[in-house]
Formats: sequence, structure tokens, C-alpha cells
Amino acid sequence: MLGSLVSAAACDRVGTLIEDAVAKGAVLAAGGRGTGTIMPATIVDHVTPAMRIYGEESFGPGVTLVRVSGIDEAVRVANDTEYGLSSAAFGRDIARAIGVGKRIESGICHVNAPTVHDEPQMPSGGVKASGYGRFGGKAAIDEFIELRWITVQTGGRHYPF
Repeated sequence: MLGSLVSAAACDRVGTLIEDAVAKGAVLAAGGRGTGTIMPATIVDHVTPAMRIYGEESFGPGVTLVRVSGIDEAVRVANDTEYGLSSAAFGRDIARAIGVGKRIESGICHVNAPTVHDEPQMPSGGVKASGYGRFGGKAAIDEFIELRWITVQTGGRHYPF
């Protein structure tokens, strides 16, 4: 067990997403429906766009696996969402994994590391419908100010006409 979800309704919602996926052909590889507010770590394999769990955030302790045929399709699937907070690209060839990460539309991309990571000096935030602005480091200050340029000229003009 990973812990409690925010409410029993949240646990039921995640369970409904899982059941929808399984009914449409996904494979429940681990976990499943919880009870009360407690839900086990869950893996749902062979997820497709026809399943609600493909496009809806579950906010539950689970992961979905979408099978792809190559890097281009993997990037297309990764970008096939209205969200874009954090992503990860894994590979033995670091330069290639960084190249994949640059193609994924997200505010953060980790190479060979999990998507949940925070460092206070780094700007954190998403793109698309994931959040508003950035927090952390200098980027957080920039979110709370409006940069303006004001000039004052006294006397004659300093450039020719």
C-alpha cells in the first residue's frame, strides 16, 4: 500500500477508470480497485486512446502502459495530452534520450530518472493545462513581477531625423 487517497470518492473514481480500461481490453498487471480511501499500487498495461484512463488524470497510485512501435510514436503518444507537467525519457544512449526529452511537450523532462523530483533552486512548472507559471528559484520571482521599460527624455532629441 502507498497510502490513502484524498477521499473514498477519489478511490472510486480511479477504480472506475481502471474498470473502463480493462473492459476495453487493457490488462491489469498489478493492483486494482481500492476500498475506502486505500488503493494498491496499480499497473494497467495495453492502454489505448479508447480508454478513459488514457486521457484523464487519475490522481491515484497507478501507472498506465501504452505500447508503441518506436521513438516517433512514443513522442506522439507522450504529447497526446492536454497536460504537460513532467516527463521522463530513458535510454542507454544519453544524447539520444535527451533528444527525445526535447521533443516531449512538458515543463520538466528527466533523463533516466522518475518524473517526481524537486530542487528548490530550479524552476518548476508545466505547459499546456498543467499549472500556472513557475515556482522555485529566480523563475518564481519573475512570476510575481511585471517587467516594464520606462524611459524619460529631457531636452532635445539625441538622434538625427
